[in-house]
Amino acid sequence: MRYIKLALLILLIALMAITITAGTVLAQDPLKVGPNIYKLVTENARIRVLEVTFKPGDQIASHSHPDHLGYVLSGGSLKITNAAGKATDMTAKAGDTFWIPAETHSAVNTGKTEVKILVVELKEPAPAPAKK
Repeated sequence: MRYIKLALLILLIALMAITITAGTVLAQDPLKVGPNIYKLVTENARIRVLEVTFKPGDQIASHSHPDHLGYVLSGGSLKITNAAGKATDMTAKAGDTFWIPAETHSAVNTGKTEVKILVVELKEPAPAPAKK
């Protein structure tokens, strides 16, 4: 009985470690997860600007962004899948803009053209709603 309790305790600790590690991996910086896709343009205390280039078929594993906006430099089709597994197909043309609240997601270029986007991440949290 003593060995069974010890084995269960070890199993529980191992599962907790896997869960914590998986959460850390999923929440990684896109510059580390996709260095061939994301390039740092500039950064200061309030924003970080990234140039994102997806060649046809390129994909990036799960990574996280704070609130961010995108400006499409060259359009195409992407599939963006959030941490809950909900996929959104995005078709954009040059000049389009979009806003994505802070989230963890993965992405793949599902089209036949290179997609290039300028992403601006906000480092400051959203302001609290005004009191009435």
